[in-house]
Amino acid sequence: MEPRAEREAAAGSPPSLFELSGAVVSSAMGTLEREVWALPGQILQGILPFLNIYYLERIEETAVKKGLSTQPIWHKLWNDVMKIRPPKSENIKNWRKKFLETFFSNVLHGVLDVSSDPRLSDRRFSPLLHSSRHVTQLTICNMLQGVAELTAERNQRVLENLAGSLRTLKFRHLLTSDLSIRQSLSLLLHHLIHHGAVSQVSMCSWPVPDKVLLVLILSMSAGFWHPGKTLMHQGSPCSLCREESDAQGLLTQENGALLGSNQLCCGSTKQSETSQWGDSESRSKKVQTASAIAPQEAGPDSQASIELSRSSSGTVKTPMLCGLRSHPLQNLACQDVSCKVPPEYYNIKGESSPSLPKRSSVGPAFQKPYRRFKTAVGRKRRCPRRNRRARADPEDLYDFVFAVAREEEETAESLYESNAQERESIDGWAPSPADTPSCEDVGCTEGGSVGIFPLKAACRFRSVSTLELFSIPLTADTCWALGNLLSSWVSLEKLVLSYNGLGANIFCILSGLRALSHRRDCSLHVVRVSDVFSHIPSVELVWSILTAFPRLHTLSVSFDLKNQLEGNRREGHWSSEAEIPECNPGLKRLSFHDVNLADYQKEVLLLLQDPVLQEITFSFCRLFESCTTEFLSDIIQIVKRNSTLKSLKLPGNRLGNHRLVALADIFSEDSSSSICQLDVSSNCIKPDGLLEFAKKLESHILQRGGQIKFTHLRLFQNWLDQDAATAQEALRRLRAVCSVVSNTWDSSQAFADYISVM
Repeated sequence: MEPRAEREAAAGSPPSLFELSGAVVSSAMGTLEREVWALPGQILQGILPFLNIYYLERIEETAVKKGLSTQPIWHKLWNDVMKIRPPKSENIKNWRKKFLETFFSNVLHGVLDVSSDPRLSDRRFSPLLHSSRHVTQLTICNMLQGVAELTAERNQRVLENLAGSLRTLKFRHLLTSDLSIRQSLSLLLHHLIHHGAVSQVSMCSWPVPDKVLLVLILSMSAGFWHPGKTLMHQGSPCSLCREESDAQGLLTQENGALLGSNQLCCGSTKQSETSQWGDSESRSKKVQTASAIAPQEAGPDSQASIELSRSSSGTVKTPMLCGLRSHPLQNLACQDVSCKVPPEYYNIKGESSPSLPKRSSVGPAFQKPYRRFKTAVGRKRRCPRRNRRARADPEDLYDFVFAVAREEEETAESLYESNAQERESIDGWAPSPADTPSCEDVGCTEGGSVGIFPLKAACRFRSVSTLELFSIPLTADTCWALGNLLSSWVSLEKLVLSYNGLGANIFCILSGLRALSHRRDCSLHVVRVSDVFSHIPSVELVWSILTAFPRLHTLSVSFDLKNQLEGNRREGHWSSEAEIPECNPGLKRLSFHDVNLADYQKEVLLLLQDPVLQEITFSFCRLFESCTTEFLSDIIQIVKRNSTLKSLKLPGNRLGNHRLVALADIFSEDSSSSICQLDVSSNCIKPDGLLEFAKKLESHILQRGGQIKFTHLRLFQNWLDQDAATAQEALRRLRAVCSVVSNTWDSSQAFADYISVM
């Protein structure tokens, strides 16, 4: 008797004949599968609950054609096997995908035994292979459990399935791992990112990051791969690289017959202007070369460790703010600038130009913006020639990432020349001797050249579009590495840096963003930065970010109020926000969170006047902590005249009742405002104040003949529980006008805040 029938018999309810038949059929599905698929829908519906997950997944298409749904069965499987309620379970529409994705992860990490339930095991199927097609998000934890399993030869088809289905790769609570695991991770990332469809990489909760492992993940996410000893046992590139190389070879032969060999030479302009995938044939040759020479050279970990020890020694200089406009605090991070090296001393590939004379300052004829980055920090050596044989450490991943901002193709020189005026109009600056790093800063020896090797030494592949780093301390070394990678990361669309302890090192990242902004094909439009404290006042940091990357559409900054630099403006300092519309004309969304703006009323008003911003957020920014009546009146009048701004979010700014009522004038008859979303959550609002706001809003709508664009109001965490009847009346009136989102909240917890507003 089948297990389900046994359970029902033990419970005192003998199974029916149909249930017994269903159990027998499910046990013989290997033979009866086609016959079961052909059954009428009513009979098939009764058999579905008896099938194991493998046949239940295979029969999905047939069930849908017969008008049947397997979702209730998958939901029950989740409850029986996982025994936990997933977050936001009410929003889950596809329980089959949810179950199989979690099932894959649990089996991979060894937390689920498939033999624990007969519905999970079948000797004809592999659990990982069968469920891998449904995995769109994968989390790798701790000691990189499961990485070696996925890259094992027996799981090649599993890896192929993941390369097609996986979109998000997350790393949580990572620990230091051994060399073999890191090599397996390198191969895994190569398949999932470079040859796969992963578009987002997120790392979080890594209090003491392994720098070598961190840079490995970052560089491969950016599309760089320096295989080294990873492939030493294979002796050839991965199968996907070989396939691309063969296909490229056939294409080259066909095109060569039509166009002639001169147009297909490796130095031609057309081949130089390749996409971020790069030339697959040349990549394959590089991988083969790296694999062939790997046994003869030191491993990447040992070389990276040497570089880390050198870069962390006492001789390391504070990072130079490469390419940034002369910021008031720039000199704090650039103390030792001597032996100036003119930008023209370097060619477009980052190599030395022996034919150029040595000079100590920039000549007047030089017009191109300086775009070189600092080499490996603290390392002094001559720059190797482009010949691979001259490079001593071809496997040195950490040095490779630090060494160069990005690899420019042969056509970049002409691109610089043709776009020089365009860049100058965007940046509004020209290089000066103070902007040029010293020989020591760029890692040069006396009379030598930059101590780097070009990115030609590595292979360039597909890269991700979203990078998120949460609670991972970034040192000066890793910030330089990230800045260098960012400078050529043209596919990156979203960058999130949260609680990374950046401090002054944020300027290393801004240097990379400035270089990236000069790329016509760059895609970055969203940047979010949050931390415990800000190295400079927050509004000045916003100006620095927007100036470094003038193409942003969305910028969000958030800092801990207790630790950030508050007040203490420098005398005679310029108004940052006055230049934001000019330095970033495409900015659509700007958000401040936990930033003290009590002393920046003028800048706040300037932002509200911006003719391009569509959404602005001042969340817990103490806007009305010590403001005057005139400040609130100015806000209302400016918003009334701004027809572009659509969303105004003011949570946690201590509005209180009277200021909320005053905000209703934004929608008065003489207003041209386009505000459709207003957020006044956590603002000490009482029921009587909300009711007065609702009545005043109704009056304005009546005066405007019922024409209003206001559609959404958020009221979370206000004191509406103090008078339930009045609160309900106010909410009833407001819901007749717009969509209202609120919650029941115990206002007694906010008594201290109430006292401060009285």
